[in-house]
Order: sequence, then structure tokens, then C-alpha cells
Amino acid sequence: MPPPGSRDVFARPRDTMRAIVRVLGYFRPHAWRLALVALGLALGTFGNVYGTYLLKPVLNDHIIPWIGKPDADMSGLVRILQLMVGVYLAGGAGLYLYRFLMIRVSTGILLQLRREMFARTQRLPIVYFDQRTHGQTMSRFTNDVDVMREMLGHGLPEFVHSTLRMLGVFAMMLVLSPFLTLLAVVMLAFMTWLVRFLARRSSFYFKGRQGALGALNGFIEEMVEGQKVVRVFNHQAFVRQRFEELNEDLRRNDAGAWTFGSILMPLMGNLSHVLFAVTAAVGGILAVRSILDLGTLAAFLQYTRNFAMPVTQLSQQFNSIMSALAGAERIFNLLDEPEEQDSGSVALVDVTREEGGRLVASPVRTGLWAWKIPPVGAGDPPELRPLQGDVRFTDVFFSYDGRTPVLRGISLFARPGQKIALVGSTGAGKTTIANLLNRFYEIDQGEITYDGISLDRIRKTDLRRSLGMVLQDTHLFTGTVRENIRYGRLEATDEEVEQAARLANADGFIRHLPKGYDTELSADGVNLSQGQRQLLAIARTAVADPPVLILDEATSSIDTRTEALIEKGMDRLMHGRTVFVIAHRLSTVRHCDAILVMEHGEILERGTHEDLLALEGRYHKLYTG
Repeated sequence: MPPPGSRDVFARPRDTMRAIVRVLGYFRPHAWRLALVALGLALGTFGNVYGTYLLKPVLNDHIIPWIGKPDADMSGLVRILQLMVGVYLAGGAGLYLYRFLMIRVSTGILLQLRREMFARTQRLPIVYFDQRTHGQTMSRFTNDVDVMREMLGHGLPEFVHSTLRMLGVFAMMLVLSPFLTLLAVVMLAFMTWLVRFLARRSSFYFKGRQGALGALNGFIEEMVEGQKVVRVFNHQAFVRQRFEELNEDLRRNDAGAWTFGSILMPLMGNLSHVLFAVTAAVGGILAVRSILDLGTLAAFLQYTRNFAMPVTQLSQQFNSIMSALAGAERIFNLLDEPEEQDSGSVALVDVTREEGGRLVASPVRTGLWAWKIPPVGAGDPPELRPLQGDVRFTDVFFSYDGRTPVLRGISLFARPGQKIALVGSTGAGKTTIANLLNRFYEIDQGEITYDGISLDRIRKTDLRRSLGMVLQDTHLFTGTVRENIRYGRLEATDEEVEQAARLANADGFIRHLPKGYDTELSADGVNLSQGQRQLLAIARTAVADPPVLILDEATSSIDTRTEALIEKGMDRLMHGRTVFVIAHRLSTVRHCDAILVMEHGEILERGTHEDLLALEGRYHKLYTG
């Protein structure tokens, strides 16, 4: 598994123009700020360029003519110096305005991007997450958003500023002396080639450093999480050796990256000094021969220094912008992923039963549900069909990848209120049935009905609202115990939360926690035992009060004593509901109304515990071990 964020960090976008157009689209809501940014940039560039140009009249008109004259009139010099101060202050104010507004623009764009990314992940099908590691998805929110932040907040604005300043300076250099400008361009062409050469050499090490850093971080994370396994097998020496190899690889790439990266700016600084010295020497010769005046030479030399710096910055900023556009492209790929499709039209509604048994939709929670089926005729009222929990699979075929069958012609039924157990070896297809019932995936062939309604006609949100699911892998959110239980139904009152905890027999241990129901949980409930975490998951399902339950190894992480403790609570929870129990521990399914024995995606046997034992088939072998 690649470590989070270790791939393609320094890659260039596959379609640069498309990525640029998509990024620019996020600037549209900030048009008025961008207009002020443009004004600030223009003002800052003007202040820098024009302020430098004023050196020419300062020297030529107000200093050189008065050299050696005791009665020099300094009023003109004072006025032009005041003008220079004003120009530079205006330029500084413009740059402050542009940077201040660009911070607002960039943070606003990132806010919108994160909002869209998170909303998209909530609408993506489960298969998207099955095909990718969590690290790959997380890197869109971390690494890629970080490089976008750097580009929007610094790289792109500075790139535009450097470009404008370079163009302005170049134009003024041409105005002052075309000959010296040609000399400067030749020198700068050599400097640009050198920058590109060093950038190519350093990029190899920067890519290697990022890969080595990702590998080392991934290894450390893996080892920290697996410390018990490492120590049980006494692999500390092996782990330390592997760490040393990864650490040395990072050191080697880091040293190479910094070697080339650290010499770039000093080298460019020295070359800019060489350019300045050569320009000064040639300009001095021209001044001695009266081809160039001293004011023009002084201004040109200052422009030369200002011209070299943006060239170096542009090269560095261009690489960072390309890297950020690659990150933006990966973000847009996430945003362009197709959403989970839902063509269902049947809704789940709360109802009340009037005299005579007629059902009427209710705007408030009643504890009684019905399917609201759209009318067939234009003037007909919608049908309200009571939710009973009758689930049927008819000749269902399914595969996750479209090639390897997981379910092969499965047919089963669960009548309202029945408790159906699914048992069998790992990979038999038991959890797949639960996934299909939730419509996390679509079947390849056959039909699944719920109270006589084809499952694909029911809206997914309403379907899942009618199902309660307790998984083997319990996930608790950061927050209080009360908030974690209430996650099953956000509008549940405190009394209903505590009642659900009592139903799951979780109330006893909760009240012994430091703050009871208000105890804060973090890191997926690391301060609780696995059994306690599972009890909270059961309580969370209980507060949702669903008419159909799916228990996927719900008691697998609970010891025998705790299992006996919650048995009565589970019986109360399952009473009157259709329940699917997926279990490896066969002692938990003895009292089910029907037990389905599955192997290789097929149902081999169906019957009660006693019937299947008497049959002496597959179930008998599993039970007697």
C-alpha cells in the first residue's frame, strides 16, 4: 500500500490548460476583489518601476548640475525626493492591498474546494472507496489542498507580480538604453539556462525525497499501530534495520535536493552581481564618451538588479505552479467522479392509523412507517403500504468486479418479524447480502423485494433509514458517549438515548465512566474496551429504532460473559423486527427462526438449528467443529 500522499506529488498535470481553466473558474465569485488586486498590482508595479526611473532626473537635473556650487538651489531636489517617497509609498500600499486581498481570495477558494470535495465524498458510491486506500482519498484533502493553498496564496500572485515587474522593468530598460538592454538580455539568457539546468537536476532528488519521506512516514505509522505484533514475534531488530534503510534513503535524497536547491540562490545572486558589474563597466565607458548620461546609467543599473530577481523567481514559481496544477487536477478528478445513482421513487413516511385501519401520512415521528408509492394514474392518490419487513431475494447473481461471481443464484426470504441467520466460511457471501440489501451495490441479475416492492424502486436514503446495521468493525466519532449514541437518530432526546443504552445493556458501564454519558471519546473510542465500543454501536442502532436489523458479527468482539449480559437486551431490540444475523460463532444463532448455510456464494442448507443438526450436513460439521 502506498503511503498517504506519496504518489504524483511533483507530477505535472496531464491537461494543463483544462486544469488552469478549472482553477480560474473558482476566481469568478471574487471578481470585485480581483479588480482591486489588479489595481494594487498595477500600483505596486508602477511604484517600483517609476520610482527607479526618477533616479535619472534626480541625478541629471538636481545633483550633477549643482556639484561644486555653494549657492545650489535644493528646492527642486526636495520636491522630486518627496515625489519619489510618495511613489514608493503608493507602490507599497498597492502591494499590501494586493497581498491582503489575495489571502482572502485564496482562503475563500480553498474553503469552497474543501466544501465541494467533502460533499462529493458523501455522495460517492461505496465502490469508489473499495477501489482506493484511505490514504489516497485523504491525500486529496491534505497534500493536494496544501499545494493549492501555496499556489493560490503565494505562487500564482507572485508569478503575476514578477511577470508584470519584469515587463515594466524591461520596457524602461529599452527606453533608457537599447544597447545595454541587449547586453543584459544575453547575460540573463545564460542565467535562465543555468536555473533550468539546476532545476532539472534538483527535481530528481526532490521527487526521490518526497517518495522516501512518504515511505518512511508510512513505515513509522504502520509500526506504531502494530507494536504489539512486532513485539510478540520479536521483530524489533528487523524493524530497526528496515527503518535505518528507509531513513538513509531519505537522508541521501534530502542531501541531494538541498545541495542543488541551496546553491541556486547564491549562484544567481553572484551572477546578478556579475551582470551588474559588466553593465556598470560598459555603461561607464559609454558615459565617459558622452553616449550615456550618469542619471540614465544609475537608473539602468538599478533596473538591471530588479530585472535579474524576477527571472529567478519566475522559474521557481513556474515549477511550484505546475506541481500545484497537478494537485488541482487530482482534486478535480475527485469532484468529477460519478455520484451514487438513485432512480428510486418510493419514499418512507411516518403514518398514523385512523379508525377503520386507514393509514394517513404524518409530519411528526409516530413509530409507525409506510412506503409511499407514487400513483400509477395521473389523478390517483399515492399508495401507503405498511412497512412490515418482508425481504426476498429471487435468483440473485452478483460480482464486485464484473468477472468473479460472489453470489450465484441466491434465493431466500425473511417474513416480517423473522430472525434469519447467515452462516458459512469466510468469503461465502454473507456480508455481500447485507451490502446488497442496503443497495451499496447493484445486483447483476435477479430481484430483491422489500414488502413486495422492488428494491431499486425505493429511494436509497429511505431504504437505509428503514435498516439498522451493527458492523463487526465499530467506528466511534470524536464527541461524548451521548452524541455517539444519538448519531443513530440526531433528533433523539436524552431520555431516548439513555433508554437505547439500557436496551443494549450499555447503561451500566456508561454510568461508571468519569462523566457518564458526557464522557468525551476520541481516537475511535480508544479509552473503551472493544466490547464496550460494540455495546455503544448496538445502542446507536437501538435509538434509530429501525424495523429491519442487520447484525454483521455484532457480538464477535464481545466475550461470553458480556454476550450473555446483552442477550436479553438484544432480544428486546429484535422483538417484532425482521433480523438478519451474520455470525461465525454458531452459538449466537441457535434460536433463529431459520439458519442459511452459505458456501461459495450459494445456499447449501436452510432450517432451524435442530433441523440442520439432524440433517448432519455442512451445518453439523461447522457446529461440531
